[in-house]
Amino acid sequence: MKTSLLFLMAVHAACIVDAQDVPAQPKFEVASVKQSRCGGGSWIDPGVVTLRGMTLKGVLREAFNVKMEQIEGPSWLETECFDISAKIPAGVSRDQLPAMLRPLLAERFKLALHEEDRPTSGYVMVVDKGGPKFKEDDAKAYFMGKDARPGLTFYGVGGLGALRGVMTMATLASNLSSRGYGPVQDLTGLTGRYDIDLRWTPDQAVEPKGPGATPAAGPAQVADTSLPDLFTALRESLGLRLERRSVKVHFVVIDRIERIPTEN
Repeated sequence: MKTSLLFLMAVHAACIVDAQDVPAQPKFEVASVKQSRCGGGSWIDPGVVTLRGMTLKGVLREAFNVKMEQIEGPSWLETECFDISAKIPAGVSRDQLPAMLRPLLAERFKLALHEEDRPTSGYVMVVDKGGPKFKEDDAKAYFMGKDARPGLTFYGVGGLGALRGVMTMATLASNLSSRGYGPVQDLTGLTGRYDIDLRWTPDQAVEPKGPGATPAAGPAQVADTSLPDLFTALRESLGLRLERRSVKVHFVVIDRIERIPTEN
C-alpha cells in the first residue's frame, strides 16, 4: 500500500509540473467592440488588430479559420456588423491571433458553440506520380510570415481561371474548394510555402458566378480556350491531382450568442 501511495504522489507531482510548463493562451490586453455600419476590412498595425464593419459571421470565420458556409447560427450573424480593435501583447505572433479572438467572443457576446465533422462528397488533393512541379518559397523574405502573400484569384464565366502567388497547400486547397466542385482536402503532405502559378479554362457549369463570386483583379481577362481544364492544369503545371472521395468538412455550430456585446 505504501508503494502505491508513493507512486500516486509522484504522478500527481509530475502532473503539476507539466501543467505549469504549458504556456497560457495569450489574450488581448484591451479590446473595444461596438456595433457599426457594414463594410470595411481587417488589418494589423504595430501592436493592434482591427476588424472594421465586419459581420459577426465574418469575425467567427477569422477566429475559427473556416469558410462562411461552415458556420451555422442565427441569420442575423450575416447582417449585424461590428468594429473590433484589440491591443496585441508583446511577443504574440500573427498565427496566434485567431485563437485570441475566441475568448473575446465568449466574453463580449456570451458565445457558446460546438464543432463537428460531417462527411460529404468532395476531392482530396495529392501529389501526382512525377512529384510536385513548384518550388518552396523563402519564408524569411516576408516579415508577416506564413501566407503573407496569398494567392490572387481570378475567375469568371468564359474568362481566365488563375491562382498565383505564394501559399501553403492548405491555402491552395481552400481556394480550389471555392471553384464550385465541392470541398477539397489537402493530403499532399507538403508543409511549406510554395510559389504557385496555376491557370486553366473555367468550367462554366461549376465555376462561381453571380453576386457571391469574387470579381477578377486587374484588367478584364479574355477567354483562352487553349488552356486545359482545372484537373489537367493541376497535373501538368503543378504535379498535383484531385481524386473524388468522401471527405469530412468541419462545422462550427453556434449554440448561444447574444446580439448586443457587453460594454467595453
